[in-house]
Amino acid sequence: MITDVDAVVIGMGPGGEDVAGSLAQAGLSVVGIEAELVGGECPYWGCVPSKMMIRAANLLTEARRVTGMAGSAVVSPDFGPAARRIRDEATDDWNDQVAVDRFVGKGGTFVRGRARLTGPDSVSVGDQEFRARRAVVVAAGTKPAIPPIEGLADTPYWTNREAIAAKVPPASMIVLGGGAIGCELAQVFARFGTQVTIVEAATRLLPLEVQEAGDLIERVFLQEGISVLVGTSARSVRHDEDGFHVTAGEGVLSAEHLLVVTGRRANLSGIGLELAGLDADSRFIEVDAQLCAVPGVWAVGDVTGAGAFTHVAAYQARIATAAILGTPLPDADYHALPRVTFTDPEVGSVGLSPESAAEAGMRVRVGSTQVPHTARGWLHKTGNEGFIQVVEDADAGVLVGATSVGPTGGEVLGLLTLAVHARVPVSELRAMIYAYPTFHRGVEDALRDLRNA
Repeated sequence: MITDVDAVVIGMGPGGEDVAGSLAQAGLSVVGIEAELVGGECPYWGCVPSKMMIRAANLLTEARRVTGMAGSAVVSPDFGPAARRIRDEATDDWNDQVAVDRFVGKGGTFVRGRARLTGPDSVSVGDQEFRARRAVVVAAGTKPAIPPIEGLADTPYWTNREAIAAKVPPASMIVLGGGAIGCELAQVFARFGTQVTIVEAATRLLPLEVQEAGDLIERVFLQEGISVLVGTSARSVRHDEDGFHVTAGEGVLSAEHLLVVTGRRANLSGIGLELAGLDADSRFIEVDAQLCAVPGVWAVGDVTGAGAFTHVAAYQARIATAAILGTPLPDADYHALPRVTFTDPEVGSVGLSPESAAEAGMRVRVGSTQVPHTARGWLHKTGNEGFIQVVEDADAGVLVGATSVGPTGGEVLGLLTLAVHARVPVSELRAMIYAYPTFHRGVEDALRDLRNA
């Protein structure tokens, strides 16, 4: 038996939950399907609990910075409060009933299970089948991309999920992957007493960021006792009663736990894309500027390849919802897409790097300033590592990219994101009054430094 509804949403992560809830509130009959937890990776194993861990770890380090600045302090790390907060406040011990009730309260119908497209307007889940009169929305998210390293698959390695669920920090840990997730979790566990080694195949940490950012984070990590191996790939993994043994570089690394955070891939396998007229072999679902893949089928979130961020999924959800309701919003535009890595210091970036701007044919000018050389950075003193870099299209006279690294790098990024998004002329940015002494005042210094790359 087929049940006719207005819309079916496959995957109830941040983007899918937003679309499904908004369509239901608009009066449509909506079925939301999720095999795991409503809310997706972000509230249960990603953004929210990881930032709780980061907040706790940063407090430890701030206390350690008291010496020489405000007296002396003795710090005794205890991972328990952070682990309990994740269970009690963030995840309800990995129970999504509140989220399910929220969606149902908006008028939606929730189905737990793995969905499969059976046509461009039909979806099956278990023994149920639904036909959508107006829209099918695919928001299936991503899952960890595990590299084909010899021996790895047969070991009890951690992904971000096991790391987030940990109740006790391990004595030692090897982290495969020096991207945003790897760097954040490596620093958290190190600050709670874990001996950490990061192995990154690229030539620097945070390979998606500018060279200066990766180099700075590496220096900070080394100062904090984190071992860093860049330009190094793991060749084999072995596990025994003594822990993990990873062959990498010129030797073998050993640790109690192994955390694998080498990227993520769209969770599209086996969901029947080909039956809806989509390419089943593609890494992502190709969509137009209104998030439509083929007539009647939309996609939002990580599966579109526009950026694996909650804020991208939420942005796309608004556009897709409006398109489905027949009240379209402006086309999706990612020229000012921001991202933040919540290490200490934070690494925020938006738009193009100097290299990518030059590759796009622009005449590039770059300006920068070191946070410790700014008034607020000098006042901040200990823990003031960072820099602000701005990238200008010199012919257009506007910023096309920026990086903000520092104690509040992600917050300073807000000003820079607005400048890139709204294409504010550099002359206007220079004419602004920047409050003294703030970290964002360093933007003024970086603008003053603009010169040919």
